[in-house]
Amino acid sequence: MSISVHQRPGVYSSYDASTVVSGKGGGRMVGLAAVNTAAPAGTAQTVTSYDQAVTLFGSGGAEGMAELIRLALKNGASGVAAVPVASETGYEAAFEQLSEMEDIALVLCGSTDLAVQKKLRDSVVNASKMRRERLCVVAGAAGESVDEWIARAKELNHERVVLVAPGGVDGGGAVLSGLTLAAAVAGAIAGESDPALPLGGAELFGLNGLSARLEDRDVDRLILGGVTPVESLGGVVSVIRGVTTRTTTGGAADAAWRDLSAIRVVDDVIPGLRSALRAKFNRSKNTAQNRGAIRAQVVLELENKRAKEIITGYENVAVTEDPEDPTRCLVEFSFTVAHGLNQIWLTAHITV
Repeated sequence: MSISVHQRPGVYSSYDASTVVSGKGGGRMVGLAAVNTAAPAGTAQTVTSYDQAVTLFGSGGAEGMAELIRLALKNGASGVAAVPVASETGYEAAFEQLSEMEDIALVLCGSTDLAVQKKLRDSVVNASKMRRERLCVVAGAAGESVDEWIARAKELNHERVVLVAPGGVDGGGAVLSGLTLAAAVAGAIAGESDPALPLGGAELFGLNGLSARLEDRDVDRLILGGVTPVESLGGVVSVIRGVTTRTTTGGAADAAWRDLSAIRVVDDVIPGLRSALRAKFNRSKNTAQNRGAIRAQVVLELENKRAKEIITGYENVAVTEDPEDPTRCLVEFSFTVAHGLNQIWLTAHITV
């Protein structure tokens, strides 16, 4: 039986089918840096409503700061930590300010300039190394093509960077960049409490529409090229499949971090374990008895993640004293990420 292989999630048989599922939220914070002249540059503001955003930053612009905040909030973010910048040169300082903030799940910027987006990527990566794990969502400029989106993803190439496509449109149908789409996707990710649940199928709210319709061959190329494609069907805008820009390691093809859920599960399991161990073993002794208790706590936390279907299994949990530093113990383990269900393939054997 010959079957055309696509990357688009859905139910496959001899006919194409698409199911749209609304996102549901846990509601985490989104960070935003964008050019804005209505508020003092470099002063962070925590915004929890569109009215508050308009009061602080004004309502001007189809891709203005208040509009990006509106879309992030409407799609699930609990709030937005917004840092206005006076010009493109101010982004680096704003990213540094956001990188110091706790409890931010994702970061947006109001620029489609690749150099700015690389600085955002580096800021997010550095913050994550400092135990403030987060992702960023970026977009291409107005009128970019499939080839240009893929080239942009190749330049960014990191599991903590999500690039969305196509672009948006304003209320009059004029083509915009993908910034409004990026804000909506960031909100949807922030609003999803289950990190293993695939982003594909999540409905995006508050958008006027998309700048282009993606054909199946375009969707396949975008997903394989590290771009998260979005579509509009019957007036409903939804994510086709959530992927990261990480497509290569050392120049060689690498699909390990393709699906967005992989890094989201890692960012759920590791900080969760850190928090549990910090709470339970503050001011403890590095003894064999306590190391056994630490191992038991790690097993308990991993069992909880497995029960919630965030991971499918774990093994090799070991806690040992560091031979080079008797005040430190080493915790090692491995686990398997629970993968999202992106496709169902049906093969029918028909007797006539």
